Amino acid sequence: MALSLSLSLSLSLLALLALGGAEALLPPGELQELSAAGSRVVDAEVERALQGVRRMQELLQRSDRGHQELLRSLQQAQRGKEEAVQLARQKEQELSARGERCNASVQALWESCKPCLRQRCLRFYSRTCRSGAGLVGRQLEEFLNHSSPISIWVDGERLDSLLERDERQERQLQDLEERFGLMEDGVQDIFLDSSRVQSRLHPFFQAPFGGFREALGPPVQRLRLPRRSRRFSGDFFPFFPHRHGGFQQLFQPLFQITQRMLEDAQGSWENPTGEFGTESRNFSNDRMVCREIRRNSAGCLRMRDECEQCREILALDCGQEDPSQQELREQLEDAVRVAERFTHRYDSLLREFQEEMLNTSGLLDQLNRQFGWVSRLANHSMGSDGFLQVTTVLSKAPNPEDPSVPPDTQVTVQLFDSEPLALTVPGDIPWDDPRFMESVAQQALQRFKENAV
Repeated sequence: MALSLSLSLSLSLLALLALGGAEALLPPGELQELSAAGSRVVDAEVERALQGVRRMQELLQRSDRGHQELLRSLQQAQRGKEEAVQLARQKEQELSARGERCNASVQALWESCKPCLRQRCLRFYSRTCRSGAGLVGRQLEEFLNHSSPISIWVDGERLDSLLERDERQERQLQDLEERFGLMEDGVQDIFLDSSRVQSRLHPFFQAPFGGFREALGPPVQRLRLPRRSRRFSGDFFPFFPHRHGGFQQLFQPLFQITQRMLEDAQGSWENPTGEFGTESRNFSNDRMVCREIRRNSAGCLRMRDECEQCREILALDCGQEDPSQQELREQLEDAVRVAERFTHRYDSLLREFQEEMLNTSGLLDQLNRQFGWVSRLANHSMGSDGFLQVTTVLSKAPNPEDPSVPPDTQVTVQLFDSEPLALTVPGDIPWDDPRFMESVAQQALQRFKENAV
């Protein structure tokens, strides 16, 4: 009775399919064999993807070791820079205190120097820079009114420029560190989800993958420079259209900005005394000077050599009253040069950090596109009968325009717990050919990857 009912249902289904142009349907036993063959193909792909995720983790671990070494180098450069700036400030204060003894001698020269500085600086700014001359003029007027002739001697603008550069470097490092942390979190999320997948598949997933879970050892004590605040959340969504993708997008937007900053800084190292003579100027230096003058009017002191009264102040020797003053000037210059050298070193390390993160994030993106889909299996339920279930196989009706061409085969499958997928296999591959289920499994996996990554 049961056999008769089953046969009747099968015949009815065949009749319905024939009405739709289908010509054949495989029996349940052969469907199970095809399902087993397709599941073996998917098994191999899952194993390969899990190994790929482990490569992502290993790549990040290698990158982190290099990252720690770089942070230690940055800390050394920062300490050297801070010590040199502190020494320069100390010598500046000593020189200013001793310079007051001959301040009366140079006050008249200073009053004549200021209008020339103002005129030369505003002329340069108006001709070279895009906008803001009115604001710069007011700032410069206030700066000069509160300055003394000593500022001509002590190169105060170089120290101010160093301190401003230090603040920008700190912000840049915090930004890079924040983004590196997001990259770490993203890879770790993929790794943990993939580890859960491996654990759940263990009853029937027999391929060797030893050491995957063991790689999740105790957290490594990492060197972290102090951060003022976290400007980004630990979630990827503000940056990426997909949660596990686009690692390089964390660093790419910073690359051009960083390059411009470092190029401008390089110009200041190559021209440390800041001459503005027409014969030595170039566009990069001019752009850097415009920004410096907008931020800090002390940058206009670089034009002191263009004003005769200012040069007279520079030539004035107060050492007759205090022979140690020249020695203080030399010590100040030495300290500033050391601070500039450490600042240059810090810039080079930041450039190295940026380039390394671009390279690493690009490799992680490649690996993630190939293998990251496997982590999404952590959110899918999977039965014990295998990854892939074939529900129907039918041969389409022959093409009436060319009956000699074998008709394609339509296959309906369910991969993991997804919705049924209708796939097509070329008619020249019979269903009992191993290539048949390889094609079906690869098509089904490709559909899943497109939705997962």
